Amino acid sequence: MSLIPPIPPIVLWGSFITIILLMLVVDLAVFHRKHRAISIKEALIWTAVWIISALLFNVFVWLEFGREAALQFLTGYLIEKSLSVDNLFVILIIFAGLKIEPKFQHEVLFWGIVGALIMRGALIIVGTALVERFHWILYLFGAFLLYAAYKILVKRDEEFDPHESGILRMIHRVVPVRRNHGDGAFVRRKNGRLGITILLIALLVIEVTDLVFAFDSIPAIFAITTNPFIVFTSNIFAILGLRSLYFVIAKAHGLFEYLNVGLAVVLAFIGCKMLLDWWIHIPILVSLAIIISVLAAAMTLSVSHQRRIQREEARARQRGIREEARRRIARRAERLPASDD
Repeated sequence: MSLIPPIPPIVLWGSFITIILLMLVVDLAVFHRKHRAISIKEALIWTAVWIISALLFNVFVWLEFGREAALQFLTGYLIEKSLSVDNLFVILIIFAGLKIEPKFQHEVLFWGIVGALIMRGALIIVGTALVERFHWILYLFGAFLLYAAYKILVKRDEEFDPHESGILRMIHRVVPVRRNHGDGAFVRRKNGRLGITILLIALLVIEVTDLVFAFDSIPAIFAITTNPFIVFTSNIFAILGLRSLYFVIAKAHGLFEYLNVGLAVVLAFIGCKMLLDWWIHIPILVSLAIIISVLAAAMTLSVSHQRRIQREEARARQRGIREEARRRIARRAERLPASDD
């Protein structure tokens, strides 16, 4: 039940998109005008800012649309956020493979997010229209999510090589690529011939990989709600915080060791929820509790695994120190003169 007067849809959508665009402009033009590496402290602060913004918007959804819609937004946000983390690991590999300097990564990510917002919006519009016209397509989405869960588990140890990607090979055949990007330029002219720089290559590869990941995340949120405004806004808020979260993961990626397993379980649960919804309806609150529990368990196992590795490394260093001390004592003893006794 709405607790505030209903807002006309055109005003609601227009206001939301305007606010998001203003936030992006302020982020790039005010806080990140200069090319520089983002510190872990700054990344954590911005991650908190985006999460708090999403939660405040969730309060607005509660007041405007009611409790059920607010739970749907929160569940959709958590699903999209957790699935996007997997995408960030691929972006980390792309930057490392293409040797993108840390001080230029933020701007590449910024435009990558802008492109992702446009693509997600288009996919959500198409997906909503298909679901409304052909309700049975939700069963196809459910089966696809089960396959996506299997794919995550099977391919979790495979490495992605950006130099082997099809889009990179295609770009090299079509336009000249400049390794020298000056001071962060995406396009650069040399000997009168225009070419694209390695920064634009990274951006294009990121956009394509995000499109691939979107085919997993968007069907997943349709299991929670088919309300286009809830689907769109939860996706947008989840994506907006990815840039700052990327720099956190870049510094502490060992803390996400078992996240892929957790994501596979979440996708499998949502896929089953879609396929069985005709016979078994799982309330949104139960779905939210299951998703939070699975992700919390995955993060707890990841932290425990990281701490165990750190303890083993500390013990190995300690054994190495003791062994080195024994060798020094033995060498010193060999150099001492023999006793007259």
